[in-house]
Amino acid sequence: MIKAHNIHKYYDSLQVLKGVDLHIEKGEIVSIVGASGAGKTTLLQILGTLDKPSIDKETSLHINGEDILNMNDKMLSKFRNNHLGFIFQFHQLLPEFTALENVCIPAFIAGKDKSETEKEAKRLLDYLGLSHRIDHKPNALSGGEQQRVAVARALINKPLVIFADEPSGNLDTASAENLHQLFFKLREEFGQTFVIVTHNEELANMADRKLVMVDGLISL
Repeated sequence: MIKAHNIHKYYDSLQVLKGVDLHIEKGEIVSIVGASGAGKTTLLQILGTLDKPSIDKETSLHINGEDILNMNDKMLSKFRNNHLGFIFQFHQLLPEFTALENVCIPAFIAGKDKSETEKEAKRLLDYLGLSHRIDHKPNALSGGEQQRVAVARALINKPLVIFADEPSGNLDTASAENLHQLFFKLREEFGQTFVIVTHNEELANMADRKLVMVDGLISL
C-alpha cells in the first residue's frame, strides 16, 4: 500500500529525516513512536502528502501503486482528498458547521452527490454512536464526540489509508481507549490501512507493527 524509499527532509541546514525506508501493507495498522524531535510527524506528513520530501538520490514514494512525487499540486490534492483520510490530535472541526456538515465536507470537495453524501455521513455517524448528535455543532460535543466526528470525516470518501497524528492525545483515558478500539473495528469493517503517530504506549503496542524513530531514522 505504501512504499517509501530514501525519504529525506531538510529545514534549511537542519536535517530532520535522514533517508527513511518504509513498506506498509494494505490493511495493516502501523504505529510510529519516538522522542519529540525524532521526525515522526514530519514523516507522517510526507507519507500523507501534506508535505514533500527533500529530493535526494533515489527518493521515491508510492501509495497504492501511484507515484506520488511525480504528481503536480492539482493531481496531489485530488488524490489526497479521494484516497487519504486524516485524524489529528485537535479535531479541527469547523465550528460554524454541524457534525453532519463537517463530515460531508471532503465529499462535497470531491464533487459527490449531496443526498448520497448526507446518507453516507449519517450512516457513519450512526456507526460511531453519534446519530443523536448530527445537528450539534462542535462546541456542543464532548472531546470524545468531536474526535469521533473527525473519524467519520476521515472515512467519508472511503480512503485507502488513514493517517493519525496523536489522535488520542487530547482525550481522557476512557475516550482514548474507546478511540483505540475503534481503529481496529474500522480496519475489520472497512479494510483501511492505518498509520498512527503516538506517544501512547498502549495504542502503539496494539498495532500490527510498532516502528521506533530515532534521530530521523527508523530504528531496526
